[in-house]
Amino acid sequence: MMEVTSPSAVRAIMSRYGLACRKSLGQNFLVDKNIIEKIIGAANLKTADLVVEIGPGLGALTKPAARSAARVLAVEVDRGLLPVLAKILEGAGDIEVIEGDALKIDFDEMVEEKTGGAYGREGRSYKLLSNIPYAITSPLLIHLLRGRFHFSLMVVMVQLEVAARLVAAPGTRDYGALSVAVQYFAEPEKLFRVPRTVFYPSPGVDSEVLRLTVRPRPAVDVRSEEDFFRVVRAAFGQRRKTLLNSLAGSGLEVPREAWQVILGQAGIDPGRRGETLSLQEFAAVTEQYLGFRGR
Repeated sequence: MMEVTSPSAVRAIMSRYGLACRKSLGQNFLVDKNIIEKIIGAANLKTADLVVEIGPGLGALTKPAARSAARVLAVEVDRGLLPVLAKILEGAGDIEVIEGDALKIDFDEMVEEKTGGAYGREGRSYKLLSNIPYAITSPLLIHLLRGRFHFSLMVVMVQLEVAARLVAAPGTRDYGALSVAVQYFAEPEKLFRVPRTVFYPSPGVDSEVLRLTVRPRPAVDVRSEEDFFRVVRAAFGQRRKTLLNSLAGSGLEVPREAWQVILGQAGIDPGRRGETLSLQEFAAVTEQYLGFRGR
């Protein structure tokens, strides 16, 4: 099996197969064994676990994951990497590389097909590993969580500033719509920082590894999830404005006077800003909003 955990090894493989890092796909290959071991440890892999990996790159995480888990399904969008990955991963364990765009995949459907239904919606839960390309971090996380795929936990590496947003508390600078969405579906936990120097080529920023433990039920009960997130997005749409002004100017088809009443009924001061509201308070506003709409 080829070695892929040093810059020189990665350069040699890329030269041998005529590969080039594609900036559009956020290809920065992890080349540090210690960081790789810490990521695998964070996933707490068991011999019966199925792992889905998004963006295996040159297989630096894929091989050690396969040594600890029952099986790894690695989803790679770059068709040019597939034959190289096949050679790198040969003999490394029960690994299947699947060409696909993670933003469009129904992961439960994929897993059920590959495991005969042993894992997925009606089967066992499974785990996710991913060094997420910076350009698709937010949409991918939203897809993974709002898709309600049967993940039990996700260990992901994201840009440092994005990590701060995922775990941010109400009233802090980093708290926003992404914070609410992730915390609604999962319990995010920052684990450790990853310096840019352990990638080839080096990105322009440091990263952070997080563990997202998927909640069996969302953090708050809402009658309409779609409307809950509409209210959240509206509240954060104009951060410098008061909550009343943000909601009234959001296009949610409720007049300003009605928002004044809705917020009062929810026990929320209309002069507050959206970034100060907790998930429970957003749920309360949504409930009153639905009541006003007769829903």
